[in-house]
Amino acid sequence: MKKTVTWVLIADGTQARVLENTGPGKGLKQVDGLDFAIDALQAREIVSDRPGRGHSSVGPGRSAMEPKTDPVEYREAAFAKSVAAMLDVQQQKGAFDRLIIAAAPDALGDIRRSMSAGVKKTVLAELDKDLTNLPTAQLSRHLDGIIAV
Repeated sequence: MKKTVTWVLIADGTQARVLENTGPGKGLKQVDGLDFAIDALQAREIVSDRPGRGHSSVGPGRSAMEPKTDPVEYREAAFAKSVAAMLDVQQQKGAFDRLIIAAAPDALGDIRRSMSAGVKKTVLAELDKDLTNLPTAQLSRHLDGIIAV
């Protein structure tokens, strides 16, 4: 009988890692090569120029133009999209059977929106918690009731 491989994605807007569980009592182990991070930057570090200025439609006034999107949110959404794309590639290869996602609420929404239909079918559970700074040994108590680690 083939063992059921469960992947656990731990993520926030700037870092993600994938852990694997191959059955009850087997624990969690880091999947080699599936540890991602981007620098956590603030908006002022991403956008270096001052906002542009535009003429008012009424009168001689001018005002600053704000960007249409928050550069930090845009950057974190792009990171989540790349993580979801990696999950899709790995799912198509048959690397995992089930997926548990534990992510900060905003990151979870971004990942959920970017996941393919194939990956969505493998999702066993979602936790809207940021567990990225927890050591692997402490993750099992957060997954209690979902899988037997």
